[in-house]
Amino acid sequence: MFHKIMIANRGEIAVRIIRACREMGIKSAVVCSDADRDGLPVMLADEAVCVGPAPVAESYLNIERILSAAVAIGADAIHPGFGFLSENVKFAALCKECGIAFIGPDAGVIAKMGDKERARNTMRKAGIPIIPGSDRKFNDPDEAFKEARKIGFPVMIKAAMGGGGKGTRVCGREEDFTGDFLIAREESVKSFADDSMYLEKYISSPRHIEFQILADKNGDVIHLGERDCSIQRNRQKILEESPASGLDPAIRRKMGETAIRAAKAARYENAGTIEFLLDRDHNFYFMEMNTRIQVEHPVTEMVTGIDLVKEQIRIAAGEKLRFRQKDITLRGHAIECRINAENPREKFRPSPGRITNLHIPGGNGIRCDTFIYNNYEIKPFYDSMLLKLISRGENRAEAIAKTRSALGELIIEGPDTNIDFAYELIGHEAFGKGKINTAFIERYFPEYL
Repeated sequence: MFHKIMIANRGEIAVRIIRACREMGIKSAVVCSDADRDGLPVMLADEAVCVGPAPVAESYLNIERILSAAVAIGADAIHPGFGFLSENVKFAALCKECGIAFIGPDAGVIAKMGDKERARNTMRKAGIPIIPGSDRKFNDPDEAFKEARKIGFPVMIKAAMGGGGKGTRVCGREEDFTGDFLIAREESVKSFADDSMYLEKYISSPRHIEFQILADKNGDVIHLGERDCSIQRNRQKILEESPASGLDPAIRRKMGETAIRAAKAARYENAGTIEFLLDRDHNFYFMEMNTRIQVEHPVTEMVTGIDLVKEQIRIAAGEKLRFRQKDITLRGHAIECRINAENPREKFRPSPGRITNLHIPGGNGIRCDTFIYNNYEIKPFYDSMLLKLISRGENRAEAIAKTRSALGELIIEGPDTNIDFAYELIGHEAFGKGKINTAFIERYFPEYL
């Protein structure tokens, strides 16, 4: 087992990993920027190393400084969390060269699954159902337009190296294609430093269902059930739950088996997520694989009782999976709400600033993953997520009731937040009935778009 793990991240995921290290008897070190010296991760970790000024390019994305710090303090492993360098091929490869374990998959797997074209081709060869689309990448809008016509409009224009909905546009008309392509390509360059795009057939109002995977170095793979991530705004997830409401047991079983086959086809190891789109006719398609821990991983932990971060660490240290598929049982229902410093009434404008009053709810079945504290100054340089509120009930109705109760109790004063929006969303009649898909907010909350 590792002696010291460096956490190359910030915020609530850094706190989450520090706690797992503490419980496993492993020393933790965390990197931070100048702006984050007063952060909770710095206070909780055994060590903290400042790696640069506030801009992420000079700190949390500065591979040379992070690796130099890891070597200097004697870390034998690095956990990248999510975002930042978590799916960076160069970073994973350099960790290995430095003799430091990267808590995640091999760099070659990250490269293969991070490239949408290669990922699709890998799944196609393995017989995994994929969304109809291009089998190569495009830089030129004229060449891409010819392919879009073959696929048929509407089409999705997507960043080949992207994720999280960035660099993505839905184009419904031929005359709009060039403009949409250029906008998506520009966003891809800004977000991923890559201008290659690919195309998919647009599936109207599907459900977004993903399966949590654990895979060890011996090739053993299991799944830990599904999460429904259909509640989205501009293809950014807002709320997640497990298990998916109203999902036919036969479809669930088939999707789980397919997720395992997909992970094996990728020769995957560590924790990962296979993401599917489920259409109105109950056909499902591979969308992408996330080669990291997910923001929404706590809902899986709440219904399985398995600590995913600890399992990541054990797998990276060479241990075999401690579970077989028959050991995995989902108990109850869990829901996660992402609480952000933003103003939903102003197109979700980010709202940095000082927290002047804070009350975090508790009680049976309530979990809050966060890094904020009273009088904390929310920085304008980073993602606006402040807290993840996770509730578990014996069934979905109870989980919804607990979530609404906890949201009603949660107080974050100072900055604007989306607490009221989350309360309104989860209390909507259609959500309660499980009538959800990726167009839920567009249909029921158009005033927020």
